[in-house]
Amino acid sequence: MNSSLIGKIEKAKRYAQEPERVQVRKLEVTFRGSHDVHRVSFDQGRWQCSCNFFALSGICSHTMAMQRMLGVMLPTESEEKAAATSDSGR
Repeated sequence: MNSSLIGKIEKAKRYAQEPERVQVRKLEVTFRGSHDVHRVSFDQGRWQCSCNFFALSGICSHTMAMQRMLGVMLPTESEEKAAATSDSGR
């Protein structure tokens, strides 16, 4: 293995230990729940889920689990509002 690739692997390991370097803006996943498979998405600071509970409540176990998994990689509320404001001016 060449030394250039070894350096990139080491850098990738270091980056992976610093999730605050990453900020998720848009994401779509398939989530296998206990009873069904659901489509969960995050776009412009808003969650969506195809499950019935989300349709009624605007939140569900699938979106809450994704928030816990992504943690610091999600934008803060103030950053979400700033992004929405800048997007509306386009």
